[in-house]
Amino acid sequence: MTFFRRALGATALATAAALLSACGSTKPQPAPLESFKPSQVITTVWSKRVGSIDTPISLAVTKDAVAWASEDGQILSVDIKTGQERWRADAKAKLSASVGSDGRYAAVVTTDNELITFDQGKVLWRERLPGRVITSPLVAGERVFVQSVDRSVRAYDVLDGRWLWNYQRPGGDPLSLSTPGLLSAFRDTLVVGQGARFVGLDPLKGTPRFDFSVSTPRGTNEVERLADLVGPGARADDEICVRAFQLSVACVEMNRGSLRWTRPQSGTQAVAADDTTVVGADGADRLSAWKTENGEIRWRVDRFTHRKLSAPAIWGKLIAVGDFDGELHILSLDDGRTVARVSLDDPLIAAPVVSDGLLLVATRSGTLYALRAN
Repeated sequence: MTFFRRALGATALATAAALLSACGSTKPQPAPLESFKPSQVITTVWSKRVGSIDTPISLAVTKDAVAWASEDGQILSVDIKTGQERWRADAKAKLSASVGSDGRYAAVVTTDNELITFDQGKVLWRERLPGRVITSPLVAGERVFVQSVDRSVRAYDVLDGRWLWNYQRPGGDPLSLSTPGLLSAFRDTLVVGQGARFVGLDPLKGTPRFDFSVSTPRGTNEVERLADLVGPGARADDEICVRAFQLSVACVEMNRGSLRWTRPQSGTQAVAADDTTVVGADGADRLSAWKTENGEIRWRVDRFTHRKLSAPAIWGKLIAVGDFDGELHILSLDDGRTVARVSLDDPLIAAPVVSDGLLLVATRSGTLYALRAN
């Protein structure tokens, strides 16, 4: 569940769902599942399970492996093509953020604010962090990057845990969104969210290369003005597209470090993107698709209203998006038609990821499915 909290405080104010819902007592009813004639066959290539997961995670996908973790600290890395186990680890603690990996090294953060780094499943080092972390660490370039709830970003040497630098943009907002934020890499630039600002850092020094706002927060109070960038960002060739919480969707031209376009949409989940299309759902679960090049609308569908849609994934000519009931909806990228539906063992707990033609989806029960479109 999503919380707001003061950047330097310790008390959660309220859940996002409660603050974004209407004041009336009647809860919106989810749209019923539509009837349709399937035109796409989806098969399960393999599935693996760790323990249950109650808080959002990220799937750590590299060239040939994927790693994920349960809330109680069980970490598993498997071969993407076969599902064969590569290594397994146990953090021996409840996790608040999991898991970041470059294929060899992996990092998680415990609820006691301890950063633990592994080498092929064996503990390398542990380091106490100064604040709470819920965004999965990023492991890249023999460094571990960690973003705290107060938006500060710290870098450590992956081999020995040596602290390298800390970055926090001055003059931050009084509130921050306690949900996984933007922390990724584009070539030799570390990309982080600082409120509604999109910041590119030198990963060696922690100094800014560019810094600009993707949206202008609006509202009469601190909660209404929250516009943190929601992770993960969606890579589309030389662009990264991102959601500004409850405000807009935007695409950034990374070679220039500048905003390409932004469009209003009051959603809370991350978006998906490829070189033609950006897809995301608004707060009422109306799904929209925009042209990546200029932000022009391609189509909208409202068949899934109030079904609590997950972040989507673009899967070749398909779109995959989960709902609150454990249904995975497969749509046509061209026009949003439903072409297939897959029943999972639980709702999604991570943004779906596409790798080597397979769709990887993780559920609250801790099951990771690798699906193929035939």
